[in-house]
Amino acid sequence: MKFDPKHNHAESQWKAGYIPRKKATQKDYNRIGFMSGLEVHQQLLTKEKLFCHCPAGIFNGHDDYDAELIRHMRPTLSELGEYDGTALMEFKTRKEIYYRLKNQSACTYEVDDTPPFPMNREALGIAIEISLLSKLNVVGEVHITRKQYLDGSIPTGFQRTAIIGVEGELELPHKKIRLIQLSIEEDSCREISDVGHKRVYKTDRLGMPLIETVTYPDCVNPVEVKETCDYIRFLNRSTGKVRTGMGAGRQDVNVSCRGGSRVEIKGVAHTKWIPELTHNEAFRQWSLLLMRDMLKQRIKSSSKWKVSHVELDKSMLKGVELPGHAEKLIAVNLPNFEGALSWFTQPGKMFANELSERLKVIACIERPNMLHSEEFEPTIAESQWNEIRELLNAGENDAQIIITGPADDITTALEAVEERCRMALEGIPNETRKSFEDGTTIFERVLPGADRMYPDTDSAPIPLEDEYIQSLGKNMPEDIIERYRKLKEWNVPEDTYTYIFSKDHFPLIEKIINELEVDPVFVGTFFGHALKHAKGQYTGADELYGSKIYKLFAYLKKEKLDYRLAKSILPELVEHPKMDFESILIEMKFKRTKTKFILEKLPLLIEKFNKEKKVGSDSNRVNWVMGQVKKLAIGNMDLKELSEKI
Repeated sequence: MKFDPKHNHAESQWKAGYIPRKKATQKDYNRIGFMSGLEVHQQLLTKEKLFCHCPAGIFNGHDDYDAELIRHMRPTLSELGEYDGTALMEFKTRKEIYYRLKNQSACTYEVDDTPPFPMNREALGIAIEISLLSKLNVVGEVHITRKQYLDGSIPTGFQRTAIIGVEGELELPHKKIRLIQLSIEEDSCREISDVGHKRVYKTDRLGMPLIETVTYPDCVNPVEVKETCDYIRFLNRSTGKVRTGMGAGRQDVNVSCRGGSRVEIKGVAHTKWIPELTHNEAFRQWSLLLMRDMLKQRIKSSSKWKVSHVELDKSMLKGVELPGHAEKLIAVNLPNFEGALSWFTQPGKMFANELSERLKVIACIERPNMLHSEEFEPTIAESQWNEIRELLNAGENDAQIIITGPADDITTALEAVEERCRMALEGIPNETRKSFEDGTTIFERVLPGADRMYPDTDSAPIPLEDEYIQSLGKNMPEDIIERYRKLKEWNVPEDTYTYIFSKDHFPLIEKIINELEVDPVFVGTFFGHALKHAKGQYTGADELYGSKIYKLFAYLKKEKLDYRLAKSILPELVEHPKMDFESILIEMKFKRTKTKFILEKLPLLIEKFNKEKKVGSDSNRVNWVMGQVKKLAIGNMDLKELSEKI
């Protein structure tokens, strides 16, 4: 059976059981057994790194470094005489790992030439405080362990980490999410590039204190995953003791469907990506399970299944544009895989992409690295495929691919393709995947084994006295759910909540409402709409956080000016942060006007409207008159009261 290129993507989606997220309901997620949990990472706001005295939070440009270190990773046997799967995969890549160091933010500890210093007590205190906020049970003694990191992102090959709290919960507005644990650990390097057999890291972020909050897989739909992640980030920020900005908070999202496997989507930069990513991953697994069932009808034994291949001469692909690195061409036959290469996996992707991604990561062959017999827009003519099928002695239900790449990488490439196809006959491979803004993912590496943690013999246990823990529990911020309920009680629009919590503005909002008696709805929208807009439009808006805005409202109250004037003052305040409020009003050409003077204008304006026979209802009259006096009224009287007077 030959592949029909007329077989379109929409039909492929239907066969794979895919439903676009905007059309999916909870019933759909229940049908496929959607399940998801989180690992939320948050950098702590400390002066020094976790296990040395290097400064934390000093970042340099990619090309600004004082030294470069090169390392090669190789696997070693465990005590049980076994190799870790991730270690073997990384070894196959033959990667050279480059580390760029800056004297100001690196030391010999980070390259494993010096034992660790005692754990940063400032970081430990913050981790305990956040554990208490998360209703976790704080451990009586902190035991530092080593967690294997075999991708080169930590030069030592392991990360020092310690569990601080276990078995907690978060109370979301509609349900509770259970927490497994909170750990404190050292951050990894920043990846700069990963091309071919060379991966480059910057070490300025390495060793910075980081906490990881791990949830149970209690989320049953994509929106719930985002809400949980946001809640954890808001809770962390409410302490005022964590870093903010790009890269300071990252999350790994674990997703599976019924019959699938835990797949970890690594390093999701923005929580707004989470719904689409988790939806697509769950349906990717569901789709691959349906493909497995289709293949199992033809292939009875995965252990006996194997590929065959022949080397091609480039003359056989006359008219086909090949990549520059195509030193060698290998045609591979996939027995009984007809229809699998074009099988839908994610929006815009098919199973053939899963093979190509493995060639990039494991064989280090940059894309484009593969052609296949089921392309929707064929690159190779059918007559050429027929010649290749004859060389491969292909059967009627077989599929074919052509691998293009450096000669030294072809053997590894063949192994990677055969291994991934065998996995397709069994189910969903455990793996980590890299996320993209459009909601799709690509293969990143094999998921590390469970037994990758062992005690750190260089670090003594740290006992935690009850008095010390209790002292950290004093003066903690209230729970986020309580703040949420207060905003609801004040009738503050919900579209402001995310911004208010993400910037930790709630304490200031509450202070303005309680001490200055400003309308809660106005204060909430001022922060959630006006200030958010100002941050996006004007340089220097970040400097307004804190006492500056409080002083603005206090000034308006003292001068008996309407609080709505604050929205007009805000752009000027951002542009001229050192200017006093009175000078800003002069710059705005604001005139103090008594309410009586404004109201005296209304009869004449209404008469003018009537004389000119304006067409429309009473509301049109009100709107027209309001337009004439609004500029004069803003700051001098309540606009709602003015509308009623008109």
